[in-house]
Amino acid sequence: MKTDKDLRELALLFLRLGSTAFGGPAVHISMFEDEFVNRRTWMNHEHFLDLAGTTNLIPGPNSTEMAMHIGRERAGWKGMIVAGICFILPAVLITFILAWLYSKYGALPEVEPYIYGIKPAVLAIILRAVIPLGRKAVKSTTLAVLGAVALAACLEGINDIMVMLGAGLLALILTVQRNKTETDTSLRSWLIASVPVPSFTLAALTGGTVFLLFLKIGVIWFGSGYVLFGLLDNELVTRGLLNRLQLLDAIAVGQITPGPLFSSVTFVGWQMKGLTGALMATAGILLPAVLFVGLLNPLIPKIRSSKAFSAFLDAVNVASVAVIVAVMLVMGKETLTGWRTVLIALVSLILVFSFKKINSVFILSGSAALGYLLSLI
Repeated sequence: MKTDKDLRELALLFLRLGSTAFGGPAVHISMFEDEFVNRRTWMNHEHFLDLAGTTNLIPGPNSTEMAMHIGRERAGWKGMIVAGICFILPAVLITFILAWLYSKYGALPEVEPYIYGIKPAVLAIILRAVIPLGRKAVKSTTLAVLGAVALAACLEGINDIMVMLGAGLLALILTVQRNKTETDTSLRSWLIASVPVPSFTLAALTGGTVFLLFLKIGVIWFGSGYVLFGLLDNELVTRGLLNRLQLLDAIAVGQITPGPLFSSVTFVGWQMKGLTGALMATAGILLPAVLFVGLLNPLIPKIRSSKAFSAFLDAVNVASVAVIVAVMLVMGKETLTGWRTVLIALVSLILVFSFKKINSVFILSGSAALGYLLSLI
């Protein structure tokens, strides 16, 4: 039976993670894997991969959805809500402050020296998580080949969701061909539920229309935070609701604050309609994620029990690992640009593999301080 103690534990854990999880979904999921699979053993690697794989196939902020999955597993519906809110709360509160300062002074504070040190450490954290996940995901030669093809496709710039869906559908077709007596119709319903909703016309910029606009974005947003930024450009900048400089500053806010990148949405909402706009934008983009996770979570064991769907999920999982590896490689190319960043990355690698129980918080805090000191040289 789930108790208030479970909810308090979830709240404190996700508040801490939300305060220290710099980087994108790959980093956050790596931190979750370290915290809940390795350190606390709340679930095994395979189930964690199932959650991560299915999360990648629904619209919305992936790491926040993963937090909600973990909360639902631990403490039911209340746990799902508590985990989701507490994970995004630090970023949202910080973004509120930055959005107010920006609207008043037209500039953001200088934090680049600290981010300079965090980025190389993030690579070490991802690598520590991706190795055990990869070992669990690659269950056969077929899955190994699928993973390699998925990695190559990601590095060629093919959309992540298309890579994962393609791998899953290929595995599903092959399995159904081998087991023609088994018929599963759930995939068709799931795909129909995932079709983007049609656009609508903004009659007036009110709190309600801001909510509806970001609700639409939340339904059609598949992929990383960078996909979100493209949607914001199409939906807001092209309509004259936001200028491109404001969007670039919103992207910077998403990068310099801990937690999910979609905190940029809170910043954007503030620029559109003040505090009301910030609240409505955040609520609108989160609502689809809450509904999808709430509906999908109980179905995952049933999906795993089906031969065809199990093959689909295995392929999606191995493709998800390939996506994380691709993110790590691209980040490495962009981040390791001099001896300072290489030094921070090496120190971080030594720490995460020599002291496997060390918390990511200490790695990120130390690397931020080291980045600042090296930037003075």
